[in-house]
Amino acid sequence: MQFQRHPLSFQLRPSVKLHKDIHLSGPSQSLAEEFAEAARQLKKEIPNVRFGKVDVSDQKDLKKEFNIQEFPTVKFFVNGDRKNPIDCKGVREASAFITWVKRRLGPSTVHINSTDQTEAIIEAEELAVIGFFKELHGGAVEIFYETARDVPELPFGVTATEEVFASYGIRKDTAVVFRKGKPVHNEVFEDSKQNKVELTRLIKTFTMDLVIEYNLETSVKIFDVPVENHILLFTPKNSETFNKTYENYESAAVEFRGKIMFILVDTNETRNGRVFEYFRITEVDVPAVRILNLTSDARYKMPADEVTVENLRSFCQSYLAGKAKQHVSSEEIPEDWDKNPVKVLVGKNFNQVAFNKTKNVFVMFYAPWSRECRKLLPIWDELAEEYENRKDIIIAKVDFTANDIQLIMLDRYPFFRLFPAGSDSQVVVYDGEHTLEAFAEFLEERSKPKAEATGKDPSQEIKEDLTKEEL
Repeated sequence: MQFQRHPLSFQLRPSVKLHKDIHLSGPSQSLAEEFAEAARQLKKEIPNVRFGKVDVSDQKDLKKEFNIQEFPTVKFFVNGDRKNPIDCKGVREASAFITWVKRRLGPSTVHINSTDQTEAIIEAEELAVIGFFKELHGGAVEIFYETARDVPELPFGVTATEEVFASYGIRKDTAVVFRKGKPVHNEVFEDSKQNKVELTRLIKTFTMDLVIEYNLETSVKIFDVPVENHILLFTPKNSETFNKTYENYESAAVEFRGKIMFILVDTNETRNGRVFEYFRITEVDVPAVRILNLTSDARYKMPADEVTVENLRSFCQSYLAGKAKQHVSSEEIPEDWDKNPVKVLVGKNFNQVAFNKTKNVFVMFYAPWSRECRKLLPIWDELAEEYENRKDIIIAKVDFTANDIQLIMLDRYPFFRLFPAGSDSQVVVYDGEHTLEAFAEFLEERSKPKAEATGKDPSQEIKEDLTKEEL
């Protein structure tokens, strides 16, 4: 792939690999269409902007070079600079792509000189953001300019005109969010506390409802907003108490805008089944409230059963202060967990077994209801029997639908991870074929026999460790 010194060039990586078939995923296909439309519209307007796309399932070197982790991914290359591309995140419509490009090429905001001009901007769209700054260069206003570049969905204006300040009662440097011409939020810039990430996060939340119902249509948008803390209310929308519960939930959401995203999950919607499974929510639990940190995948359960404004506020404040207790689901450790060649892991014994520094532990994460998992379990038993006499290898399985395992993100069932000897945190993803031969070949490549035998069965050593912890 050649990088010439055109002023700008785009790279799109929309392809996704599922099993061994290459095709565009739903979100990727939609984004690719919008991307192509933006390219068509800008071709005449700004001819030195080049749009391109890359199938990373074929171009694996490019995937590695640019560290492509998510699909689709859009990167922006300026003046042929291959080493410092700009990530274009959360942009999914042609109009937003066009605005994003223009704000990277030129001014990111409209310069406002009068109240009439301000009113024209804030009344033309559902939402608009106006920056009131005494100086239009340097300092806080630069944060505002950078934020405008990252939020192409909304019109941004900026003013230093005293008349406009007076018309809206603004005295300090302030970013104001307007909805239908009316101010709905004032963000005052004081003591250099604001930064672009926090301001972008706050403003983007206004592009969505205060409480967002999770469904197939909103799921992509939810993750586009850069808020890493999500609180979820699981409740049936047709229950007699729903209106009051929702009212309390929405009232609590106002205080935490930009800090915690409030999401509603209708437990009567069967298409939400994977969400219930992920949070271990059953019918007897609802209404239930959970907080999820997207970065750490840590989950938290609201201590109180009643969904009141006070209980929600207390839960959120405790979480943000780092005082909330993490919620971890686990089955009880079976008495015979280590009696068979395949060791049975649950949340309570997973870390002690998987991160044993003297063992290579190969784990199958399965769902009991999965036909593919049930088909593979006999093969997994065969693999364990083949390595039963190896002191440095443990073959194990865990029901991931019933046990929370930190550091492991949900994947398509079944999925496999190797926890190598000598490490207390390393996890190796297995993405090979689901055959006895392929599993064995992977193990041989990734593991080495111990230099010295311990003389003990590996499960016995781990059992002793578990017993010590219980004591």
